[in-house]
Formats: sequence, structure tokens, C-alpha cells
Amino acid sequence: MIKKFIDKLLGKPAAANAKKTSPLGKRVEVPAEVHGINPELLDERAVKVVKTLTDAGFEAYIVGGAVRDLLLGMRPKDFDVATNATPEQVKGLFRRAFIIGRRFRIVHVVYGRGREHEVIEVSTFRALPTESESVNGNEKTAKAELDGKQHAVDASGRVLRDNVWGPQIEDAARRDFTVNAMYYDPQRRLVVDYHGGLADAKAKLLRMIGDPETRYREDPVRIIRAVRFAAKLGFELEKKTLAPVKASSSLLANVPASRLFDEMIKLLQTGHSLASLAQLKKLGLGRGVFAVLDAMLTESGDLPAGIRGDFVRQAFEDTDRRVNEGRGVSPSFMLACMLWHEVLDRWTKIRTGGEPPVPALAQAIDAVFDARIGDISGRGKLAADMREIWMMQTRFERRSGSGVFSLIEQPRYRAGFDFLRLRADVGEIDPALADWWEDFALGSDDDRQALLADARASQQKQPRAVRAPRPETPAGDEAEPAAADAPAKKRRRRRRKPGAGGEGAGAPAPAAE
Repeated sequence: MIKKFIDKLLGKPAAANAKKTSPLGKRVEVPAEVHGINPELLDERAVKVVKTLTDAGFEAYIVGGAVRDLLLGMRPKDFDVATNATPEQVKGLFRRAFIIGRRFRIVHVVYGRGREHEVIEVSTFRALPTESESVNGNEKTAKAELDGKQHAVDASGRVLRDNVWGPQIEDAARRDFTVNAMYYDPQRRLVVDYHGGLADAKAKLLRMIGDPETRYREDPVRIIRAVRFAAKLGFELEKKTLAPVKASSSLLANVPASRLFDEMIKLLQTGHSLASLAQLKKLGLGRGVFAVLDAMLTESGDLPAGIRGDFVRQAFEDTDRRVNEGRGVSPSFMLACMLWHEVLDRWTKIRTGGEPPVPALAQAIDAVFDARIGDISGRGKLAADMREIWMMQTRFERRSGSGVFSLIEQPRYRAGFDFLRLRADVGEIDPALADWWEDFALGSDDDRQALLADARASQQKQPRAVRAPRPETPAGDEAEPAAADAPAKKRRRRRRKPGAGGEGAGAPAPAAE
């Protein structure tokens, strides 16, 4: 009692009675003739993981979003498994298995190698905690305090550690939405449902298990998950689930930047990116949640009118189409599209200040990355890919010399060209430039030489600036340099550069006036 009183005075969250905020529910086994899951939609490797665990004497089920999608007649993108085996016990049953995570310890069982590999995520049933230890700080600032703790929360009640194992009935209560809290036994073809998830799936309803406000406080990312599921599945949020969303959105500021960034990528790469933007606006989350979206959207949370809005809209439509066709998508390309016009604005401003084009673009990119991406895990690779796509746009303007041949050999050429084509399609640049590069990349040697000749002829037809003639200076006289001498000296320097500087040497020249 004294401890609870002191915690209350200090503003610390009391040890919640988890069974009040997350009711246990009642186990219902739904047979195949009722749930109607098509076994052909199952992943054979996920079934193999379940069988390996059950053969070893453990309980094991396909769980979560995979079951939800199967009930809706969709082939799940990922398959997760839940079991009563501990992470160490799971790891011991598979040749290639790795325990990962601190907040939630799970096991990745890996099949295959290289780009074709598949990961089945295996989690242990979690218990409802009877008491949560409160720590001062977060994942980074309270590392020492978190060591050895099985369940801990920060000052706002956000769960920092959750590794208390328990029975399946409590594991179901720990999950977020009813439609994500079902378990499927592929051997007996049974769905186990504790919270009416099957009925909610049929009604296309997202309902939080337990008290929504408390559940959002435990993990604010559930707000973003609600947006994603609503956009992906066409579901509506149940009234009590919806009510605290806007007020709870400020809690997202406490979520680590890397995790929030990953959730944004998931939100926009599910094949329903435009629907996700619409859901964010509908819930009042269009601005102030993701810095990248703030750079792209208007104050009202909409895409801007004109070329800028068309550019991003078409990029999203292309991404959605690729996802729905089962093709790969690159977060770096999508992000490069989302931030391009802020880069363009900064680039123009820096060039106006007198900086040559290429250094100005590099500075603009650094500034935008610091402002919108920040210090997140994986930033280095992401930044390198985005930077290459953006910097390539200046190189596309130069259609002469050996640089055109080396450019089409670049590993990221296709991404850079797709970006160029997108700019052309919305009218930001002359479509003829994108057509030229497409013809050059696909053409024969003779085709390429003809295209280069056409590009040279086109450049020669452009009007040249008329310079005043240099005044004659008598031999031997040392004349003061006149203002008209400066352009001549600059012209001589340009003629000497190409041999030593290669393809990038001429980049700043057009803006040197």
C-alpha cells in the first residue's frame, strides 16, 4: 500500500490489474466447416515449424495476422507461430534459428538462403503481468535498470520489457485486436478464438481487446497498426477503440524513432499507401506523427495540388501495384520520391546563394536527411541509395562523353531512371530526356552512337551567349586586366578540365556564370 501511495505521488503508473484491462475471454474451437480456411493458402514451412514443435511435445499454432488473412481468403505475406516452448527450447529444435529482441524475445527460424530465404517468427505464449516494474527513462537511457527485468514500463505506462511466459488464454488477452488474437492448428484444422475475432473479421470491425486507452498507453504503435489494418483490410474501428486514438497520439513521441520509422514504411508498403494516408487524415493523424509525411503533405494532411502532388501520388500508385502483383518494392525509392521536392527547394536556395550545382545538391540532401529521417537504424544504407537516386538526376542532363556509358552500368541505374521517368510523366521535366535515356539503355551500339550524335547536334543548336571581344594589347605592355578579360580566362580553364576530371568535371560549369 505504501509503495502504491508513493508511486501515485511521484506520478508513476500503478501496477495495473491486467485481467481488468485485458479480459481473459473464453476458448472457442471453430471447426473447418465453419471457418472455411483453404489449406492451399498455407505456407508449408510454417506448417513444418508447427509440426516440429508439436512432435517435440509442445503446443504450437499459426497465429495473428496470418490467421486473420486466411479467414478472409487472402494469402498471408508472413506466417507467425506461437507456442508454449521457451525461446531456448524453440532454438534447440531447429538447425538455423536465432533468438532476437529485448523488448519481446522471439525466435527467427530461417529457411533457404540469399534473397529467397524465408523467416518464420516464433513467439512464446505471454502471460498477463500481475505487476509491472516502473523505470525512469526509456530503452536507451534505462538499459542498466532494465537488465534482468521480465516486465517493465516507463513513466507513461509504455511496455519496455514483456518476457513473462504463460498459458495461451493469457497470450490471447495480451494481443491488440480481436481479429489478431486467433490461433490456427493446421494439423487438426481448428481455429481457436477467445475474443470473438471470427465474428469481427466477418463484420470487418477492428476491436481492441480490453480497455483501449490503457492498451494504447502500453504500446502507442497500436494506433499506427489500427490505421494500417483499416487501410489494408477496409475495416472500421469500433467506437470504443476509435474514441481515444486522437488523444493518445501524443504518446507516439515516446516511441523510439527507429521503430516508428519502420511502422511508417509498413504503413506505406502494404499495397494500400493512398488508403493509409486517407485513414491518417480521417483519424486526425495526417500531420505531426511522421516527419517524412510532414515534408510531403499540406497543412490539412492532403497531397499538394499540381506536379508535386501528382509526383507522389503516382509513386504510391506504382508501389501499390508492385506490392499487389507480388513484386519487390524498395523503401529507399519510395522515400526518395516523398522527399524529392523538399530536396529540390533546398537545392534551389543553396544554388541561388552561389554554390555550384553538385555541391549544392549534396548539401541539400544532408539537410533534408537530418531534418526528416534523423538517426535511425539502417540510415547509412538507406541514405546511400536515396542519395544515388537524387544525384543521378544531374547526370541525366549530360548526354555526351564516356559518362553516359558508365551511368547505365551503375547498380542503381534502374532506380535512378525510374525516378527520372516519373518526373517526366508528371511534367516536371521534358519527357524527351527520359525517352532518350530509355532508348540509349536498350539500344544497340549503332543506336547509341546515333543518339549521341543527335544529342550533340541538339546542344550545338542551342543559342550561345555573345561575349565582347578582348581588347588588343601591344606586345610587351603589361595592361591592367579589364572586366571583359574574366570570361576568357574562365573559358580556358574549362577546356583543360575534361581530360583530367572525367564525367563529373563538367557538372558545375553550366551554373558558373
